[in-house]
Amino acid sequence: MKHLRVTSRPEPERAPAFFRVLADSEHVTAARAVDWNMAAPERTTLLYAVDGDPLPFREAALDTDGIESVELSAVDAPTSYALVRAETAAIPLFSAIAEAMARSGLVVRKPVVYRDGTARAHVVGDPAPLQAALDAAPPGVDVRVDEIGTYPCPRADPGTELSERQREAVETALELGYYDRPRGATHEDVADALGCAPATASDHLQKAEAKLVRAGTNEFGH
Repeated sequence: MKHLRVTSRPEPERAPAFFRVLADSEHVTAARAVDWNMAAPERTTLLYAVDGDPLPFREAALDTDGIESVELSAVDAPTSYALVRAETAAIPLFSAIAEAMARSGLVVRKPVVYRDGTARAHVVGDPAPLQAALDAAPPGVDVRVDEIGTYPCPRADPGTELSERQREAVETALELGYYDRPRGATHEDVADALGCAPATASDHLQKAEAKLVRAGTNEFGH
C-alpha cells in the first residue's frame, strides 16, 4: 500500500473564488478541510479548521457566489472551525479531484491543507490510477506528486511516530480537556489518569507534542 503527497496550485487568474479565500487571504494563515459530506450532488458541506481571523474569513466566504452559509465555532481563538455549506459548483477544484480519486480507488486522507496558493493532501492507495485523477483536474491547475512512499509513514500519519505511552498520554489529555481553552485539566490530572508521576506525564506529553509539531511543520513545507 502506498501513500502519495500531492500539491495542487491553480493559476492565480483562474483560481476559484472560494479557493482564494482559503489559500490566499491575508486574514487566513492556513486552512484545513478536516471533514466533508458530498452525498448530495448539488450541495456540499465542509468542515474547515481556520488559523487566523475567522470573521473576515466568514465575510469573504459569504461574498463568494455559491457559498450558502458559514457557521463558526469561535471568533476569539487562534483556530476556529467553520462549517461551510456550498453549491458544489463553488468548489470545482476540491470536488473534481475528490470525485476523480474516488473513481480511481484512492483515498484522500484528512486534512487537505490550504496555504500560500496551494492545496496539499495525502492520498492512499495504488499509485497506478493516480494519473487518471490528475488528468481530471480542472484546466489551469498544476497538480504534482511530491512524494510516493509506503503507508503508513510519519509524514502521512504523524501518530505513527508516537510511542504507545506517548499516544496514551495525548489521548488522555484530550479526553480530560488539557488542550481546551481555558484548560480543563492539569499535568497532575493527566498523571492521575495514567497512574504515573506528574513529571512523567509531562515528559510524555512534551515528547509527543514535539513529534507532532515537527510532522506538522513538514506538512507545510518548512
